[in-house]
This record gives sequence, structure tokens and C-alpha cells, in this order.
Amino acid sequence: MTSQIHFADTQYGFDWGAVKVIRGFSDKEKGWVWLLLETPKHQGRNSLQIRVTKSGKIRIADANGEWTRAKEAKP
Repeated sequence: MTSQIHFADTQYGFDWGAVKVIRGFSDKEKGWVWLLLETPKHQGRNSLQIRVTKSGKIRIADANGEWTRAKEAKP
């Protein structure tokens, strides 16, 4: 038996399985957009915030601040 994954359009995005994808906000002049990802364990201030810049760069943040790339260990 194949179980179905829940999907529903919402006013500002969609629910898909355990995640809610929300269109956050944008700036026409600067060209960036924000998406918010919420799950049962990550809601409100604890949600993931994804900003995409005009050039296509992606920045991810949560309640603890912006995520940075891990530095590779020197051989």
C-alpha cells in the first residue's frame, strides 16, 4: 500500500508533507526574496529563512543567525 504525502496550497505558499513553505517578502529595488520553511519542530522564530539575492546567491538563517559554510580542514 502506497501512502500519500499531504499537499495543499495555502494563501502564501504550500504545505507538503511535514513542511510548510511560505512566501515571506521581497524587495523590488534590491531584487531579493525570502522564503520561510516551517516544520512541526521548527516554527515561528525557529523556522528556516532562505533569502535569494538578485544574482542568485542563497543565504540561510534561523533563530541563531545566518548559516555559514563549514571551513575545510587543512591536509
